[in-house]
Amino acid sequence: MTTNNALAPTSSEGRVMTLEELLALPPTVNVTTAARALGISAHKAYALIKGGTFPVEVLPLGRTVKVPTAALWAVLGVKPQPRA
Repeated sequence: MTTNNALAPTSSEGRVMTLEELLALPPTVNVTTAARALGISAHKAYALIKGGTFPVEVLPLGRTVKVPTAALWAVLGVKPQPRA
């Protein structure tokens, strides 16, 4: 699947996260959601986190890892518009 929208990366499962979906994300997301937004598999994301090369800061919380949505948006070049 190809897309002309640079803000809609394709994940390894072929699912595309739209700009609307990116903007609707909560303040933090799990690694699987962050991986989908980045267009990589969750397995690859966890490998990058383990190697210290994941492109977004992560928040290790015990056995859980969260990714701040604002940092994810910054890496993807997404700039949410202020609400009127």
